Amino acid sequence: MRDTVGDVFAALGDPTRRGIYEELLEAMDGRTATDLATTATISRQAIVKHLQVLVRADLASAIREGREVRYFARRDGAQGASRWLADRTAQWDRRLAALERRVVDTTRRP
Repeated sequence: MRDTVGDVFAALGDPTRRGIYEELLEAMDGRTATDLATTATISRQAIVKHLQVLVRADLASAIREGREVRYFARRDGAQGASRWLADRTAQWDRRLAALERRVVDTTRRP
């Protein structure tokens, strides 16, 4: 079974890929690697490699248009990772609340 949460974190752990993903999120009509290369400091080939990682992590989809491939952000691609983070946050909130209750209880004792 694939670790989709791990795939998302690994993909977004790279600042360049994160920037590419953010550009795709803003682009309603998608972007080609050539489009992305016009403003990037890395080569078109490097951008393609980053896009392939985003596609494998289900953060992007690719549609061939003639000789070009247009990439689109998958807005639902990060939902699993988002749920995982929300669950961990809730877990820590419960632990911190329990700790706070213990501290308050011990400071109230004579």
